[in-house]
Amino acid sequence: EVQLVESGGGLVQVGGSLRLSCAASEFTSATYAIAWFRQVPGKEREGVSCITSPSGTTYYADSVKGRFTISIDNAENTVYLQMNSLKPEDTAVYYCAAKYWGSRWYLAYEYHYWGQGTQVTVSS
Repeated sequence: EVQLVESGGGLVQVGGSLRLSCAASEFTSATYAIAWFRQVPGKEREGVSCITSPSGTTYYADSVKGRFTISIDNAENTVYLQMNSLKPEDTAVYYCAAKYWGSRWYLAYEYHYWGQGTQVTVSS
């Protein structure tokens, strides 16, 4: 079973930056996807970004394109989400998730493994 541990959340002012990290235990296949989702109370979990292995293909929600960058350090099995130009609407609990198969990166139910979540708060 894949274990995921997020870190890097916190409180930041509007326009600021944060970098989230997702450390993953070893995968049993070289083909997998790791994504970031976020959720606010009363709303469904929203796909933010995804990166696939081994191709390195990346995906972003329209709301974060040009502001967020996802990357992977294969040697460390760690995925990063660099978040710049943060807005109050980015405030949420951010979750890291992983899956071995599935074609739609933004669908939460396709992911088999989840981290515990990390709070990101953007204050105005």
